[in-house]
Amino acid sequence: MSLLFETIRIQDGVIYNLLHHNQRMYQSRKLLLGLTDFIDLINYIKIPVTFSKGKFKCKVVYQTEIEHISFEPYLPRTINSLRLVDDNSICYKHKFSDRKQLDELSIKRGNYDEILIVKNGLITDTSFSNIVFYDGFHWVTPVNPLLHGTMRSYLLSNGKISEKEIPGNELRHYQKARLINAMLPLDSGLDIELERIGYF
Repeated sequence: MSLLFETIRIQDGVIYNLLHHNQRMYQSRKLLLGLTDFIDLINYIKIPVTFSKGKFKCKVVYQTEIEHISFEPYLPRTINSLRLVDDNSICYKHKFSDRKQLDELSIKRGNYDEILIVKNGLITDTSFSNIVFYDGFHWVTPVNPLLHGTMRSYLLSNGKISEKEIPGNELRHYQKARLINAMLPLDSGLDIELERIGYF
């Protein structure tokens, strides 16, 4: 089995959303490995002094135990356009280091900045993030993502977004989209206009 990992935002010395990272790691180890011991990442993540100011990405690689923890400056991608691509067989329920399926699908983005994966007619995720859509009143996210992201879980638990089935052919009902993940909170996301989401 491939190693698993968590990507955690460290900003000005603060570790963000650790509750949801701990919960996802616990669920993955339980479902995939049958392990029920709880690992609290607060006991493992020691932020180096050189990473105490600014925004950084902490990567925790694990399986039965914590294998490796690394830090690096966060360099955001600029995503202004998305290409819808269909794949009814793709599966990425756990955050595996092996991203072969996603990487192969990403080749289909063409001149677009990123792909947006449609599975069985419904919007799921991009290759590296969950997605939310604004309908003029509320932000909604697909009820059936490929991966239950930690930022998605945080926003749902705090009532900032809601879940809904979003067919790939009904995006006209929305005004704009944003990408969310551990490094991309909802309020820091760049809007993607709906006319910049195209079909493969």
